[in-house]
Amino acid sequence: MKRILSGMQPTSHLHLGNYLGALKNWVKLQDEGAECLYMVADLHAVTVTHDPEQMAQATREIAAAFIAGGVNPYNSALFVQSAVPGHSQLMWLLSTMAQMGKLERMTQFKDKAGKDSERAGLGLFAYPVLMAADILLYKATHVPVGEDQKQHLELSREIASTFNTRYKTEHFPPPEPYIMGTATRVMSLKDGNQKMSKSAESDLSRINLTDDADTIAKKIRKAKTDADPLPDNVKALEGRTEALNLVTIYAALADKSREKVLKQFAGKGFGDFKPALADLAVSKLAPITGRMNELMADPAEIDRILAKGSERARTVSAPVLQETMDIMGFWKSG
Repeated sequence: MKRILSGMQPTSHLHLGNYLGALKNWVKLQDEGAECLYMVADLHAVTVTHDPEQMAQATREIAAAFIAGGVNPYNSALFVQSAVPGHSQLMWLLSTMAQMGKLERMTQFKDKAGKDSERAGLGLFAYPVLMAADILLYKATHVPVGEDQKQHLELSREIASTFNTRYKTEHFPPPEPYIMGTATRVMSLKDGNQKMSKSAESDLSRINLTDDADTIAKKIRKAKTDADPLPDNVKALEGRTEALNLVTIYAALADKSREKVLKQFAGKGFGDFKPALADLAVSKLAPITGRMNELMADPAEIDRILAKGSERARTVSAPVLQETMDIMGFWKSG
């Protein structure tokens, strides 16, 4: 059986890109019978400046989005990363075999640290080691990743191999990537060359899962496009990044191929396509938004779900951590 581990940080609202690129695929994996562990990655969130007064509420909101998006907390373990101490403990153990040269070459560190990398925090630098610990703590067999995370997963595989070689064991199975589908990279509504992001300055660049119908329609109406009509094939969209992005979003929401969408709208302009996309987006997202609102109105229920899921995660991870420490030769009472 596949064991899946994935998570998202509790930073701001989740958006359409998170749903189409991750949540929708998480639900598919869950429904296919994989053993799934989905975490709110709050330890990762503190590698950059954060608002401590908002952390707990943001954690609940992300959990609510997971459930509203289709994650079943009775089938999958839905938990909070910091509620499982093994993540931090294993990260320290693995950091003793993570090479600084490889960490320095991580593209996300370069992007987030910018030109002043010498002043960046150790947590931001060691972020990929914590990610490796997240995965290996559960001996996850597969990890859903987008293109921007493949480098981190490869490091996780290398750390697993280093551990196994150093201690002459097959303790950690190398995790395999589960490459998500064609809608993995949903781009900004204002710039088709930039990924849709929670941190983008303009709220018009993304559709949040908390947006109401009027807001969704407005954002799609204002989305950047061009004056040309839609072609009847995907190849003809080369160089038209904004047009390709809207077609990709429509296809993912409708569970159709982009080719079928283009056949449907071939020759039509965005004056016809955008209203159709807005209606589709509202019909698909409104139930998610409604369910999120219901859940957020009962924070005690969310806390109960997270507590139960975190206990389940600790049950799975504790033997792995103990075996890791035994292999490394740590003292064990009794």
